[in-house]
Amino acid sequence: MTTAAPHPAAELSADEARRIVLRAQGFLGAPDRRGGVRGVLRHLGQVQLDTISVLARSHELIPYARLGAVGRTAVEEAYWTEGHAFEYWSHAACVLPIEEWPLFAFRRRSYRDRPHWGHELSPGAYEAVIAQLRAEGPLTATELGGAKNKGEWWDWSDSKIAVERALMYGEVVVTERRGWKRVYDLAERAVPGELLHDDLDDTECLRRLVRQAGEALGVGTRADLADYHRIKGEAFDAVVADSGLAPVTVAGWGKPAWADPAALAAEPRGRHRTTLLSPFDSLIWERARTERIFGFTHRLEAYVPKQKRVHGYFAMPVLSGGRLVGRVDPAREGRTLVARQVSLDGPKAVPAVARALREAAEWVGCDAVAVERVDAAELTAELVKSLG
Repeated sequence: MTTAAPHPAAELSADEARRIVLRAQGFLGAPDRRGGVRGVLRHLGQVQLDTISVLARSHELIPYARLGAVGRTAVEEAYWTEGHAFEYWSHAACVLPIEEWPLFAFRRRSYRDRPHWGHELSPGAYEAVIAQLRAEGPLTATELGGAKNKGEWWDWSDSKIAVERALMYGEVVVTERRGWKRVYDLAERAVPGELLHDDLDDTECLRRLVRQAGEALGVGTRADLADYHRIKGEAFDAVVADSGLAPVTVAGWGKPAWADPAALAAEPRGRHRTTLLSPFDSLIWERARTERIFGFTHRLEAYVPKQKRVHGYFAMPVLSGGRLVGRVDPAREGRTLVARQVSLDGPKAVPAVARALREAAEWVGCDAVAVERVDAAELTAELVKSLG
């Protein structure tokens, strides 16, 4: 049962809401180049991680989409050097700004109180991993004794089970990814002393995370805002009135919504970004919200059998002029970016898709773009010409 929203303070058109969302997510107006990648992370509150790497991994694509061709090495350094971020469970496995460590005390407590685990742990294994980290410093699961036993992929070793449990409890922190392997360290060593506490009660943690979600999304429904950090609906209901977010109605949404008051105070203005978007970008990661805001249906097809895919393995929506105007399923062959499949929202989308492809190619070190297939075959020649 959901809590009824209070009387809305503002009524927004669907277009006003869309523009508020774009600005909040960093796609409308001048990018904060001085804040750079760390500024993007702090504002979004999280950047989702994923194993798939086509042009680049998703956590690299997120700042690229907002800032342009920021160096890929600079992205990693911005996240991981000098204790600026940590990895934990938020919307999914995410890079989080270190300032948010105290806000996830509610989740760490929940994990500690959890009665059942998917893996059994041998006596003494947990203590042994903690002792090894204390003695040797940051280590991967392999360096801790190996991640797996000899069984299937889920057959974790005792050291892997132990260190992952310590991560969930908050005794251990993931401080970076090295060759995509998690690097673990003791929280007491990796988290600044003034942040290393679980002093906030669950209500305060949730209140602050709901407010942060509202600031990052600009405006959202109960489902949008709760899903941002995977907070339960009833927990959202208990804190939203005290979160500082303003209740609003949005034409056509049909559901109560809340907005960041600062987002309502000034009309969104500025240049629109033209870019390829990771399917794991917080602008579009939730299908229902993407359809509601942009009238654009999108799903990740990487885990769909090849013969059933419609738009391709890792189809990346193209954002231009504040609209989603097409999709590109990219690949790389040497120094050529290959658009395996391109879907266009009509002829007007051609220049935007070409621009997004050229910029992405340059960013990943390609000096050519090849187009294999366009859904509207009659636009193929025009797209190729625009890429020239």
